[in-house]
Amino acid sequence: MADLQNTQRIVEVGDEDLPLHCPMPGQSLWNSHPRVFLPIEAKGEILCPYCGTLYRLKPGAGRGHRH
Repeated sequence: MADLQNTQRIVEVGDEDLPLHCPMPGQSLWNSHPRVFLPIEAKGEILCPYCGTLYRLKPGAGRGHRH
């Protein structure tokens, strides 16, 4: 993903974004928090505990991905 703003609060992610971590590539790092990996595959969505961004899997994403 490119050109993400750190103010974006809901982000749809696909297989290319797994394993998911926040902040994601393309987000400005100067005002971000430490990288944290987020286990999104089980429920299809997850909140970042640092910034509160909600990540949602795109339909059909994450089915074949395992850590």
